[in-house]
Amino acid sequence: MKIEELLSKECGVKQTVGSLQTEISALTQDSRKAEKGAVFFAVRGTSVDGHSYIDTAVKQGAAAVVCEELPRQLSPDVCYIQVADSSRALGFMACAFYGHPSRSLKLVGITGTNGKTTTVTLLYRLMRSLGYEAGLLSTIENRIGDRVVPSTHTTGDPLQINALLRQMVDEGCQYAFMEVSSHAIVQNRIAGLEFTGAIFSNITRDHLDYHKTFEAYIKAKKAFFDALPAEAFALTNADDKNGMVMLQNTPARKLTYSLRMPADFSCKIIEDSLQGLHLEIDRKEVYMRLVGRFNAYNLTAIYATAVSLGFTSDEVLAAMSSLEEAPGRFQTLASTSSGKTGVVDYAHTPDALENVLDTLSSLILPEQNLICVVGCGGNRDAGKRPQMARIACRYAGKVIFTSDNPRFEDPQDILDQMLAGLSPMQKEQVLVLPDREQAIKTACMLAQDKDVILVAGKGHEPYQEIKGVKHHFDDREMLAKYL
Repeated sequence: MKIEELLSKECGVKQTVGSLQTEISALTQDSRKAEKGAVFFAVRGTSVDGHSYIDTAVKQGAAAVVCEELPRQLSPDVCYIQVADSSRALGFMACAFYGHPSRSLKLVGITGTNGKTTTVTLLYRLMRSLGYEAGLLSTIENRIGDRVVPSTHTTGDPLQINALLRQMVDEGCQYAFMEVSSHAIVQNRIAGLEFTGAIFSNITRDHLDYHKTFEAYIKAKKAFFDALPAEAFALTNADDKNGMVMLQNTPARKLTYSLRMPADFSCKIIEDSLQGLHLEIDRKEVYMRLVGRFNAYNLTAIYATAVSLGFTSDEVLAAMSSLEEAPGRFQTLASTSSGKTGVVDYAHTPDALENVLDTLSSLILPEQNLICVVGCGGNRDAGKRPQMARIACRYAGKVIFTSDNPRFEDPQDILDQMLAGLSPMQKEQVLVLPDREQAIKTACMLAQDKDVILVAGKGHEPYQEIKGVKHHFDDREMLAKYL
């Protein structure tokens, strides 16, 4: 493949130096992988500027370099392409390099603070149950049909995404569902992808360590919808106060879903219990195995998406009735001997934690107690720590603060910031146990017959990240061990 075959007006080329007939064999933004025949992309990151590694890439054998600023010394054997934005150029050139796989799939992306993983996972399962091959790109895992590919980010980089989409097409997938994080939108990781549809779930405080302001966070989500083509559909949660903002400037077909007001797709909760949901969706009753109002929103979005993709209401609802929760999302474990129930959930934002605790408190009986084990991640938005502490104390009778993924922070500092948000009375209902296993064990010991224990924050994660090292740790395993 020649370098000129990858270029389009969307790449924002300013000038080129060297031959565009240069044959290339790979794309990379890692100078260590810039072997002979590769195109190296000098991307400006949050902590590293790829322009500093252009010389290294050239010495490694790179055949071409895409950059925003040309280096002072140019190699006569290398093609240099100066662009306005290297990350955006990478997205469009990655799509071209892999043969624009998103054009051969019905690709649907979902963005929002909460509900992304559950929604894409269940859409993937739904398509499979309807008899279609499908792919999944999620926080938990990537799937190509039955095959599992480990996931490292909510949304991968353009090369990872397009390589996976290419494999999906080659292996017969017709549909693909992916989480679209705000980081991915801002960093152009989805640039060049052609979406059939986009879903907005909700937006609450999260990632302000990166976006700095809530307004910038909203703007990042909205940019996904603004870039949709006219033939796509844009589906938003009309009950979220920022839901309609997503549709303001999109050229796509505008659709809404709601549990509270008239919408294109409406849902009503008839009954909610620990055994599941009894819903009325578009005036048809259906029983679902998932629990909670937040899952009623997820299920309505799934239904609306499937119908928007051309499936009939009846076939969608029949298939949805057998769907089960995504791993680590309101996942329940019950003790048959004592009647105690453990719930593991990924809730790591104030809104998500409140949704789960509110749901549990509304479902348990007066004689049952609710115990909450919760922590906050290190090197992330510290402002939500006291908020989450207050929410836990508002709903649970007994609360245990513990380590989440402390990363490079001192776990005790994080716990102290959580405690700082509490009144003296609230502090009386809190135990502080930095060791997460000890915290879960203690919660199980404190629980009486038929009590409910929520372990929040890590969900599906099989590790705990401490000082840059991921140690094996799974909340589900710990609950099963001590429950």
